[in-house]
Formats: sequence, C-alpha cells, structure tokens
Amino acid sequence: MDLTVAADRAALDKARDALGPGRIALVPTMGALHEGHRSLMRLAREHADHVVVSVFVNPLQFGPNEDFSRYPRTFDADLRVCEEEGVGVVFAPSAEDMYLPDRQVEVSAGGMGGVVEGAFRPGHFDGVLTVVLKLFNLVRPDVAVFGQKDAQQLALIRRMVADLDVPVSIVGAPTVREPDGLALSSRNRYLSEADRRTALALSRALRAGEARARTAGPAGILDAARAVLEEAARFDPPLLLDYLILADPATFAPVGDDHRGEAILAVAAKVGTTRLIDNVVLTL
Repeated sequence: MDLTVAADRAALDKARDALGPGRIALVPTMGALHEGHRSLMRLAREHADHVVVSVFVNPLQFGPNEDFSRYPRTFDADLRVCEEEGVGVVFAPSAEDMYLPDRQVEVSAGGMGGVVEGAFRPGHFDGVLTVVLKLFNLVRPDVAVFGQKDAQQLALIRRMVADLDVPVSIVGAPTVREPDGLALSSRNRYLSEADRRTALALSRALRAGEARARTAGPAGILDAARAVLEEAARFDPPLLLDYLILADPATFAPVGDDHRGEAILAVAAKVGTTRLIDNVVLTL
C-alpha cells in the first residue's frame, strides 16, 4: 500500500478508513526521524496490521525559553523514512488543526508530572498528555508505541491510559544508541564535536551505575554514576547536570535503600546549548 499523507482530520478519517480491516498501531513523533524512530515503526508492525505515524511539533510541551522555534523540521526526509518502513498513513496536522483558538481544557499530569523531568520543565507533561490523548482520539489506534528513552513520559502515558480508561495498548521500545553509546535523539544534531565528547558522559555514567547494580544498593549506584558526571563537569565544554535519580518506574519517586525489583537510573544535563536526557532500567 502506498503511503498516504493526511494534513487534517477529514483527510485522516478518509486515510484511516482506506487502510481496511485489521489492527492499527500509532507511532507519535515530532519529526526529524532517525534510526530510533525506525525501530518504533518496526515494533509497531509486530503489533498491528497497519502503522500510522504522526508528525507534529507540539507547542504545548515546550516552555517559553525552550527550542520550539529551532526544533529540526525535516518533513520531506521524514516521509521517505516512513515510506521505507512501510507506514500506511502519516498524519501531519498544523497547530491550528490540533488546537481550537479558544481551547480551555487540557490533561493534567498530576503530581507525577511535576517531579524529575517535570520539575525542570513545568507544564511539559501536561502538554505531552494532552496531545497524546488527542492523537488517540483522532487516529483511534489499537496500540501505540513510545520509546523508553523518554521513560517518565512513557510511565505517564501508561498512567493516563489506566486512569482514564483509554482503550489503547501501550508498548515501550528499547532505547537505540549510536555506536559511541549516545542515545539517539533529534537534538543530537545540535551538538558540535566538542559537545558530543562531553555528552558521552551521560551514557558512561549510566553504564557505571549499571555495573554496580548487582553488588551495591541505590547509594552505591548513584555514587558510581555521579563520579562520571562530576568529571565531565570539568570538560570543555562542561556538562551541566540537571538531575541524576534512581527512580521507581511506576511513580518516578526516588527508590529507598530497601527497594527490590526494577528501577530507572535517569539523568538530564545540558551541554553547550543542548539539553539531553538518558536512562537505563536496572534490576535491584
């Protein structure tokens, strides 16, 4: 089946109906697609008969001093990626198509949306959940695929689906990394060579913490990761740490010393003008 591009709700309804019978998987994106997005599309194909990809840079999830205006927009290249991955429909609405000018109601991420990443980006997760719920209502998928790299986002989407009885199955996809260990991100293209050398400390810190998971408690894991980040803070350019946390994957509260089972070691930092996040799932 040829790729269909839908730019508004009416076109989306027509394109969705043309897919025919079978399960539909949605892969929500903001474009600037890379190998990580390809992996989401391939995983979506394993769970459904048809794949819909949304491409929408959502203004609600950007703060006033963030990179909305310069976020990479590569729509023609994105369409080629989707076509190569056998996507049936690309939904690429404008902000005017997605949001009424007198919009009043949005989704609240609650207390979980105000901690860790949410503490540094107030309102971010409200914007994420609002657009995701709207996409679910518009596309009406059976399943949706999200990357584990945005671990708190994934946890909040699962929470929203459970709390609001949204009839969509959520699938998490493993983080895809570049050969040097850097987690794939559309924002990696902002990095200079020097920035990139510093940014590699994020994945090294996670590996250092992961190596201690079998023999150390939470404090030892965090100490091992923090040592790598503190060294990177002396690099040129320096790594400026926002947070390092070992969190409960269901609540994103810090785990206690007696925690057993899965935990997420998560980090966020700025290198030059670029803010990056990364995480790894550990078993304690």
